[in-house]
Amino acid sequence: MPTNETLLEELTWRGLLYQQTEGLGVHFAKNVVTAYCGYDPTAPSLHIGNLVPTMLLVHIARAGHKAIALVGGGTAMIGDPSGKSEERPLAGVETINANAAKIHAQLSLLFKSANTAGVALANNADWLLKIGAVDFMRDVGKHFSVNYMLAKDSVQSRIETGISYTEFSYSLLQAYDYLQLYKNQGCTLQVGGSDQWGNITAGMELVRRSAGGEAHVLTAPLITTASGKKFGKTEAGAVWLDPAMTSPYQFYQFWINAEDADVGRYLRMFTFMSRAEIEAVEAAHAAAPHERGAQKALAVAMTTLLHGADAARVATEVSRVIFDKKIDAGAIGDDVYATLASEIPSVKYAGAAELSVLDVLEGAFELSRSAGRKLVQQGGVSVNGEKLSAEALTVPRDKAVRGRWFLVRKGGRDIALADVG
Repeated sequence: MPTNETLLEELTWRGLLYQQTEGLGVHFAKNVVTAYCGYDPTAPSLHIGNLVPTMLLVHIARAGHKAIALVGGGTAMIGDPSGKSEERPLAGVETINANAAKIHAQLSLLFKSANTAGVALANNADWLLKIGAVDFMRDVGKHFSVNYMLAKDSVQSRIETGISYTEFSYSLLQAYDYLQLYKNQGCTLQVGGSDQWGNITAGMELVRRSAGGEAHVLTAPLITTASGKKFGKTEAGAVWLDPAMTSPYQFYQFWINAEDADVGRYLRMFTFMSRAEIEAVEAAHAAAPHERGAQKALAVAMTTLLHGADAARVATEVSRVIFDKKIDAGAIGDDVYATLASEIPSVKYAGAAELSVLDVLEGAFELSRSAGRKLVQQGGVSVNGEKLSAEALTVPRDKAVRGRWFLVRKGGRDIALADVG
C-alpha cells in the first residue's frame, strides 16, 4: 500500500489522477483525510465506468484514510445535467431508494474485497429532503452568483437547447452535500470523474465560504479505449457490476476482450498489482501476445475483486470450455456446466433415454434436420469431445457426463449444451 507521501504519485502512475486542488499532497501528509465520492442511483447497479472514480476512493482508503460512499437519493429526484443534451426523466422515490440500497451493498462488498477498513455509507436524501427552500436560498444560494453558475460546463452545454431551473440548481445541491459531510463527518476531499469538476468545486467553495474550512477536489480521467470507444460500453450495452445484469462470465469476457493497447493501462487503473508485477505481466504478454496473458490476468483480478474468487474460477473454466476443443468433458465441474447452460445455446431433455443430435442442432443452432444430418455425415459434429460417425444421429444416455451433460460442438467454433438430467 502507498504511504500518504506517495499516494498522489501512486495515483498518477496508475493513470487515475486527472485534476487536483493545490495543496492536496500536503493535506494528505498532515492528516487522516476523510474523502467521499458521489453515486447517482438512477439505475439499480453501478457499471464499470463508475469504477474509475471509485478506484480513487479505494486507493485513498487503502492508504489509511477514511472513505464515504454517498448515494444521491435526494439529487436523483432532480437529475444531474452533466454530459446530457436534454432533461433527464425523473425517477420515483421508491425506485431511487431501492437503487440506492443496491449500490450501497455493491460498494460495501467492493471495499471489503479491496482489503480496506471499509466504507461509510451516506444518502443525501437524509438532509436534502429536510431543508426548506428559503433556508437553502439563504444558506447556500447567497454564496454563488448567477454568473458563476452560468460558467459551469454542464450549464453552458445546455444554453442553446435550454435547461430547467431544476437542473440549473443541481450544482448547488451537490455543493450542499459537501458542506454537510464537512460539518458532520469532517470530510475535506471529494473525488469524482473529470466531468464532475464544476459541480465538485462548487462544494469546495461552499465549504470555504460558509464554514471557513479547507476542502479539496481530486478527479479521475474519463477514459476511452485505444480505438476511441467509450469505456465500459459493448454491443450489448453497459457492463454492470450486478451479476444479475451482467453475469460474472460476461464481466470476465469484457476484460478478456481488452485491446492489447489498453490492457496495461487497465491493469494499472483497476487492479492492485504492484508496478513490478504489472511490468512482468506486460513483458510476458509482449513475448507471446497470442496467449493473451495480460488480458487473462486482468480478467481474473477484476472478476475476483467484484464477484469473488469462486466466480472468477468458474468464469475462467467456462471460457476454456468454449474455446478449447480438446477439453476433457468429464473433468468439467457441475458448477461450470450450470454456468454454461446460461451462457451458450442450451437445450434440456430431462430423463431422455438418449440424446438426439438432430434435436440439439435444431434447438440450439436453428439448423434444419436435413442440414443437421448433412453436417453429421460430413464429420462436422462432436459430442463430449468425440467426433460422431456419419450414421450416429443419437448418443446413449450413459455417455453423458455424470448422467446429465452433453457438450455438442458444431464445426470449429459453435458449441451447445444438452442437459438430460
